Parts: sequence; C-alpha cells; structure tokens
Amino acid sequence: MSDAAKALEPTLAAPAEPAPRAPGPFSRFERMLAFRYLRARRKQGFISATAGFSFVGILVGVAALIIVMSVMNGFRRDLFQKIVGVNGQIYLQSATGPMTDYDALSKTVAAVPGVKRVLPSVEGQGLASTPSGASFALVRGVREADVTPILGPYVKLGDLKGFDAGEGVAIGSKLAEKLALRVGDTIKILTPNGDQTPFGVAPRVKGFPVKAIFEVGTPTFDDAFVFMPLGLAQAFFDKEGQASVIEVYVDDPDAIDAMRQRIREAVGRPLLMTDWREVNGVFFDALTIERNVMFLILSLIVLVAALNMISSLIMLVKAKGRDVAILRTMGATRGAIMRVFLMAGASIGAAGALAGLVVGLMVATHVEAIRAWLNATFGANLFPSQVYMLNYLPSVVEPRDVAAVALLALALSFLATLYPSWRAARLDPVEALRYE
Repeated sequence: MSDAAKALEPTLAAPAEPAPRAPGPFSRFERMLAFRYLRARRKQGFISATAGFSFVGILVGVAALIIVMSVMNGFRRDLFQKIVGVNGQIYLQSATGPMTDYDALSKTVAAVPGVKRVLPSVEGQGLASTPSGASFALVRGVREADVTPILGPYVKLGDLKGFDAGEGVAIGSKLAEKLALRVGDTIKILTPNGDQTPFGVAPRVKGFPVKAIFEVGTPTFDDAFVFMPLGLAQAFFDKEGQASVIEVYVDDPDAIDAMRQRIREAVGRPLLMTDWREVNGVFFDALTIERNVMFLILSLIVLVAALNMISSLIMLVKAKGRDVAILRTMGATRGAIMRVFLMAGASIGAAGALAGLVVGLMVATHVEAIRAWLNATFGANLFPSQVYMLNYLPSVVEPRDVAAVALLALALSFLATLYPSWRAARLDPVEALRYE
C-alpha cells in the first residue's frame, strides 16, 4: 500500500473514557454519610443521646396528639348522638296560637327531603314524688310509634309495648334511683297548672305506673325526663288536641341551615323555628375550643423535641467539622454537605413521627380496653360517668387529624434541621483544618 493510501486510511483511535459524573442530589453517598453520622462513636455518645431524646420527644408528642384528638372526637360524637340525637335537631312551635293541626303539619314536614323523623309532643314541668322523696321532672307526652325508635334502644327495664293504650310512663334510671322506683311502682307527678277554682289555679297531682326505665347515659335525660302517652299528657296539662312542639330529626345535622329553609318553604306559614345549635350550641362550642386548645398545648411537646434536635445537630456539626472540611477539600459541594445534615436530622423526625403514629393509633383504637384494664388492675375509677356524662371512654380516629399531626411533626423536624445544615455548609475548610 502506498504512502498516500496509508495517509488516506482513517485512523482507528481507541474510544475516550467518559468523564466520571458527579453524584446527584441525595445520592447513595450522601445517604450513607448521613446515617453514618447518626451512629456516633463512644466519645460522642452525648450527641447520640440528645438525638435519642429528640426521637422520643417527637414520638410522645405525636402519640399524645393522636390519642387526645381521637378521644375528643369520640366525646363529641357520643354526646351529639345522646343529647342532640334523642332530642331532635329542629324544633317547630306555633307563632299564632295553640298548635292544633300538629298531625297535618307533621305529615307535611315528614315529606321534606332530608327529614328522617317527626315527633309532635306536649311538654310540661312537674314535681315527681314517691314515699322515698321528690325530684324535679320534665314531662314529655309522645306517641308510641314516635318514641319507640328513639328511646327503645336505651330501655333497661320494662318495655314500651302498648305505650299508647295504657297509662304507664317511662322514666330515667337516675330518677328511678333517687325515688327508689322499679317497673310497676307508682310515681306521682304534680303540676302547678291545674284546675281553675274560685281561689285561683289549684295544682294537679296524679299517680302513674312505671312501665319502663331507660338510661341514655346523660344526666339531662336520666335525672329528669318522664315520657308519657301523648293523649294522657294532653289531658294532664290541659292541652286537649294540642302539641307544644314538633321535633324534627334530619339526616345531616351539620346542614341544618339548608333544612330550615326547606321546611320553611314546605310549611308556608309563620313558625317559631329553633335548632340544636341554639339549644346546645354553647356546649358543643366549648368542646371545640377545648379540643383546639389541647391540640396547641400538646403541639408544644413536638416543638420542644424539634428545638432539642437543633441543639443535637449543632453539636454534631461541631464534632464533624474536620470531616466536613476534608470532604470540602476533596470536592464536596456546599449543597452536598447541607443535604447530608438535612437527611440526618429529617431521619430522626421521620422515625419519631412514624413511631408516634403507630403507638398513637394502637392506643387510640384500644383506649377503652386500656381504661378497663387500669381500673381492674389498680381498683380506681379513672373515668366516672357522673362527671363525664358517659359510662365509657369513647375514641374516634379521624384520618384528617392523623394526617395533620404527622405533617406538623415532619414540618417542625424539617425546619429544625435548616439552620444546623446551613451552618455545616458554610464551614470554611481552612479554618477547620488550621490547627489539625
């Protein structure tokens, strides 16, 4: 082959080796370094102990928040069912005189979409007495078909069968205890609105056999309520053919404004209308305020743990100053150093939040069993029903609350790592290695 041909022949050069790529953000090297820094040596055991306290603090804070929020949710649900559910959510009263057309009005309201049940009743106050004592009583006259679905599940003794046909009454368990009454005994009820005489209005008193004893679980009902047949109550309180109020039970008590508007349009005449928010609103508002305050107070536990994490990470940065300087001289960027300490701190917060979620959910879902075990073990009544109006410790885990607690813990943990990580990234290698 001629020299010209050789000159024209393409040269087969060996392929050039690709330049090594720098590791990207949150690379395997950075993750390895972050978790290695969490395992402090024996001489740096104080840093590891401080990080452990941060972990425990976040765990306790998250678990306490979930447990307390679940119990507060359970309180609200059960009290709402027992106070509002038994009473009804909307109350209708006549604005133009006695309500004599309550039957037709009840059918009209019952046909409104979203109305679950309608209960016309006669209400009056009286004094219930027996040879054992006397007590205030709130008497309510109702029909058997209306009261059985509401009061039936709470009847402990006796029954409501044939309630309309007889002259028996149903009374609360606490009232029965105070007056030493059993099913079949007679309770006397005195009302000041009796017959008109030349000397004024004479009180009216009449005895009624006890047909049933119920226990709703709230003092409002169990201490004072007496249910009697509607016709019997109308005659006793001199309200023949009348109803004092129509109670309306709706499917969604939280959408009460829309239901009021529908009922007002369906009735088409002036009515005095109130709802559960006006009757019991102050009580449930107090529960909401207490729930929010408890959330803020218990959040301080997570905040203190996050502040403790700041101190432990700052000490870690001081202890690893020489290592950071060497890494910087070997080409590690400030961003890489910052990410290393970010992952070190965030891993503590994430692990604490996860452990707190597990512990909190386990306790919240078995809180009543734990209470019963503690009562049996130590012989103490940790949740007296006469104080808290419930005979058990309720708990309702809301996914929204759990998510809020987890996000709060993670956010505080991440914020706690920002300053120490920034401080590590700003470390000057020359200053760090000057005296080494």
